[in-house]
Amino acid sequence: MNANHEDRYVVGVDFGTLSGRAVVVRVRDGAELGSAVHEYAHGVIDTELPSGVRLGPDWALQAPGDWIEVLRVAVPKALAVAGVPAEHVIGIGIDTTACTVLPATADGTPLCEAYPDRPHAWPKLWKHHAAQPHADRINAVAARRGEPWLARYGGKLSSEWQYAKALQLLEEDPEIYHLAERWIEATDWLVWQLTGVETRNICTAGYKGVYQDGRYPGDDFLAELNPAFAGFTAKLGGTPAPLGGLAGRLTARAAEWTRLPEGIAVAVGNVDAHVTAAAADAVRPGQMVAIMGTSTCHVMSSDHLAEVPGMCGVVRDGIVPGLWGYEAGQSGVGDIFAWFVENSVPAAYAERAAELGMNLHEYLTSLAERQPVGAHGLVALDWHNGNRSVLVDHDLSGVIVGQTLATRPEDVYRALIEATAFGTRVIVETFEASGVPVEEFIVAGGLLKNRFLMQVYADVLRRPLSVIGSAQGPALGSAIHAAVAAGAYPDITAAAAAMGKRTPEAYLPDPARADVYDRLYAEYRRLHDHFADGAMLHRLRAIRNEARA
Repeated sequence: MNANHEDRYVVGVDFGTLSGRAVVVRVRDGAELGSAVHEYAHGVIDTELPSGVRLGPDWALQAPGDWIEVLRVAVPKALAVAGVPAEHVIGIGIDTTACTVLPATADGTPLCEAYPDRPHAWPKLWKHHAAQPHADRINAVAARRGEPWLARYGGKLSSEWQYAKALQLLEEDPEIYHLAERWIEATDWLVWQLTGVETRNICTAGYKGVYQDGRYPGDDFLAELNPAFAGFTAKLGGTPAPLGGLAGRLTARAAEWTRLPEGIAVAVGNVDAHVTAAAADAVRPGQMVAIMGTSTCHVMSSDHLAEVPGMCGVVRDGIVPGLWGYEAGQSGVGDIFAWFVENSVPAAYAERAAELGMNLHEYLTSLAERQPVGAHGLVALDWHNGNRSVLVDHDLSGVIVGQTLATRPEDVYRALIEATAFGTRVIVETFEASGVPVEEFIVAGGLLKNRFLMQVYADVLRRPLSVIGSAQGPALGSAIHAAVAAGAYPDITAAAAAMGKRTPEAYLPDPARADVYDRLYAEYRRLHDHFADGAMLHRLRAIRNEARA
């Protein structure tokens, strides 16, 4: 697709778990003209720091220098691929995973630069789950006090969110905590680096930072958790800015990094999942978008407020201004399939896959899709990375029931795919039982490539699946927000209608398969409810952690 140099363009940059992607997008119609990916040099830091300092169980960190390299490498490369002159770019928008949060000084310098041997000085990635005990205390104290905001998070705050990670920082490394003049989400930190202006966005402030009705939790609540925790909110910056807003202008330093014109619009930061709604033109009430990759995030806008058990949060203006934005999610989806392939498949399968010109995922899928529904005799719980919704307990773990000496790898692989679909059905049913109807289910993310998996979801959910019309939804969504920030559209809804894209009802449920899946889902719910209290799974985790200490 050729660029017209009379057109205007925007750049969206998506910072994921392992890499960052930049895409160049035409403002008038959302055409994606060029993209580039840059892999993080450090990837996920989950066993030891670059200096060799060992990390404990359930840690997951990132290196902020890796994010800057994405701006230096991927943005200029995407421009070159697109053939777009930099002077025709009018704005840039970014998104990151969340809650990915870092301690910094008042001028934005990450503390890991000065204290590279201190684990708590590094950014904690979204899937850092070592703060679960702190989340448990936060939830217990909030419930006892009757904190009004707790219901807006389904009755529990996740260990992934800002407060649990910050309380862990305070209690495990108080020196770094007190040196941290800022506790800031990666997306806001990157916007700060691009503009020289510190801002906070309403999305991460609301979903990850418990910002509700114009305020954060009070100091009296924080002091009850730990007297030294009072005053924590001073580290969170000022009043959050609206999505689609102008955060500032590109500085000369950031222009040199990106090879974009100094002074162009920089949009307020956002979260990868939430910004994808705009890319799918799914910003109206009742449209649930499932962004499926290593994990799955479910986001949806509504015109009314409801309390949904186990939801990650409901935030006014959290996805688009003027509506309530809901979030739920599953902590492991693609990561579960990857774990199985990397650890539980015989070498003979890899050899056969290579002979057929397939990777192991493709080969296992080809075997699994030949089976009638239920033929493997298995049911699994998709809790290998904990449960985000609706149980909100990251100390839960995976369970597979029904294995025999005849069970084959493709049987387990299919059961794990089905388990993630069952987990999504739990989420959808919980929303609808709470008075928040799901009128259209839209899928985005990397797992779209697996057509068999998509069909399983349609059959399990007993509803059509619409699919996003872009392979890089978050980056496209960030570009759409950049177009709004640059003044090309009056609001996100108008920009999404012009630049976003999706295919309605791309997958339709098969009634016969859906009937059998109803029976399997009933068994999943029995297993789900049996292990939901976590008693056995928590004891097993405690024994594991003691053995590794």
